[in-house]
Amino acid sequence: MRRSGLVRHLYVHLPFCAHRCGYCDFVTVVGRRGEHAAYVDALLTEFEQERWRLAEGVETAFLGGGTPTFTETAALERILSSLPVVEELTVEANPETVTPELAALLRRRGVNRVSLGAQTFQPRLLQVLERVAGPDDVRRAVYRLRDAGFDNISLDLIYGIPGQTAADLERDLAEAIGLAPEHLSAYELEAKPGTRFTRAHGGELERQAEAMESYFELVVARLTTAGYRWYETANFCRGADAAGGRDLRAQHNLGYWLGHDYLGLGVGAVSTIENRRWRNAPSLGGYISALAAGKRPPREPEELSAATRAGERVMLALRLDQPLPLAGIEPALDPAGLQRVERLGLVRCADGELALTDRGRFLGDAVTATLLA
Repeated sequence: MRRSGLVRHLYVHLPFCAHRCGYCDFVTVVGRRGEHAAYVDALLTEFEQERWRLAEGVETAFLGGGTPTFTETAALERILSSLPVVEELTVEANPETVTPELAALLRRRGVNRVSLGAQTFQPRLLQVLERVAGPDDVRRAVYRLRDAGFDNISLDLIYGIPGQTAADLERDLAEAIGLAPEHLSAYELEAKPGTRFTRAHGGELERQAEAMESYFELVVARLTTAGYRWYETANFCRGADAAGGRDLRAQHNLGYWLGHDYLGLGVGAVSTIENRRWRNAPSLGGYISALAAGKRPPREPEELSAATRAGERVMLALRLDQPLPLAGIEPALDPAGLQRVERLGLVRCADGELALTDRGRFLGDAVTATLLA
């Protein structure tokens, strides 16, 4: 008899998109509307196979993609109606997909947080990114979500776009702040080597790399001045005082950063539970056919040692603005490296906890690399 599971975080991958942006390296499938229903059948079958791993009280669920809100409406509603009741249910959305009807559907089916991919408000930079939605689409999406009753909206921004200037980024931050989202994510553009995006913009990407540090500092300065808490390297939320005492950090992602176990469903989805990690193979056809036959989807398994888990715990948790307890992670730390970054004023180590200083947070990856044994 299987024992009841303890996993409290659930990720569901919906890979379908209207268009694949040049910089994207997620598992996505363009169009294929005729396959949305079959994919959801497979997804729900996998959910039944793996449901036993979940705790009775699941805390968060996150529908990512792809563009979850591009999924055919009836199929999307089937998924939402099949999920367990959770404290935070997030759906990613591209702004152009947010109609009043979609916003009402999400709200009716228990979604209480929406993450909108704005990326930039500059039309010429949206063309570089090959984004479909324009600035007005972003604004309309926010207004429609507000009209439907949503009081937890996140906006994604990207900086380091080929052709972007510091003034462009200033304007993007001002536009985003003006929409008063509860949460903002600001990511440095990462374009994978060998993609059509790097082939088209390689020279400019190299030039932009020199500006990344100043752009990062600009993002932090503008958003914290506007009252947002810099709680994770690339993530900001309204403070508790401005939100009636609510914790507006992304609770699902916080589970990842704190090293909690999570279950991932769907093509290409990753799960990490205890000392095991597995990734569903990225083939849509293979995923659907295996589950239609009552089998588990093809997977790529990985055994995780205690040292690997401890190292990942350090890398992820030090992205946060809260101290990391040293208990259990000491074997992952290099004592000489710890002394070096502590002497440089990049970390604080006291009372059995480790934390980056503000200066250390701006050099986060380099500091973490020095810390790890």
